[in-house]
Amino acid sequence: MNNLKTIPLQTEAELLTTGSIAAPTYSEKEMHSLKAKIKQLLREKDAVLVAHYYVDAEIQKLAEETGGTVADSLEMARFGSKHSASTLAVAGVRFMGETAKILNPEKTVVMPTLEAECSLDISAPVAEFGAYCDDNPDRTVVVYANTSAAVKARADWVVTSSNAVDIVAHLHKRGEKILWGPDKHLGRYIEQQTGADMLIWDGACVVHEAFKADALDNLIKHKPQAAVLVHPESPTAIIALADVVGSTTRLIQAVKELPNKQFIVATDNGIFHKMKSMAGNKQLIEAPVAGVGATCESCAHCPWMAMNSLRNLADTLENMANEIVIDEDIRVKARADWVVTSSNAVDI
Repeated sequence: MNNLKTIPLQTEAELLTTGSIAAPTYSEKEMHSLKAKIKQLLREKDAVLVAHYYVDAEIQKLAEETGGTVADSLEMARFGSKHSASTLAVAGVRFMGETAKILNPEKTVVMPTLEAECSLDISAPVAEFGAYCDDNPDRTVVVYANTSAAVKARADWVVTSSNAVDIVAHLHKRGEKILWGPDKHLGRYIEQQTGADMLIWDGACVVHEAFKADALDNLIKHKPQAAVLVHPESPTAIIALADVVGSTTRLIQAVKELPNKQFIVATDNGIFHKMKSMAGNKQLIEAPVAGVGATCESCAHCPWMAMNSLRNLADTLENMANEIVIDEDIRVKARADWVVTSSNAVDI
């Protein structure tokens, strides 16, 4: 496997991960004031709030309360296409704002902060990734949605975790060899599921890579009736312990549909807000990130998702700041890749 090294994570996100920077906290009075201000600004600016499952619960609640949506990144963008608002306020990480702009070029797309990155996106700078593609011209380039608009534009296919296996299986049946990026764990899962010949880029999600198989196995022994739900960005050893492997929406559906009363969940704990609305009296348990080789005791929340706050959302709407701007040539090429692959794509 001929992989390139990942790019180091940004300092602020590292500090968030280790707890040196606290996630946003609010007094009851401040929270009430911020929510009221944001609701007013959404009306004044002809804007709708779309939030990812992984942002903090208060932002998810606000999206639901104001006629917006809480969804995966592709469905966030699709919701924006169907909504009459001229401005989309995207609470998530930057590639999600870019996806919204790719699919909604006529709309203004703003974010609470443009510093909210993604470790997968960071791991695949377009210059290095493009050079890797150029060095392997015999391979079809398939990229995960968790990438920049420029990387999407360089690809032949853009896929999500819900359709990646089907798309790669289709290409494999046509005899095509694959260059995959950026998530190595999802890439290995696809490779195992399809038998495709794949070169896999060496990127990883900081949240999913932190789950520990020994600790999870021990938890399963103590909770034998629990169903184990795992996102395929997780390491192979974690996926091997899963009852359900799937995208964010698939895992949420599993909580609703399966008869189990307990669920061990190996993905970002921001998803618990939506899962709880489906769970009734079912118990949701975070998969462990402690154990041998652990770098923190509770890392199951993306540090960049945590950078979205009611405060910076209010500031963004008040000043119409943090706008997503994409070069039109890149946007058109990236959208063409989405058009090919998104007809049966659900989420990431």
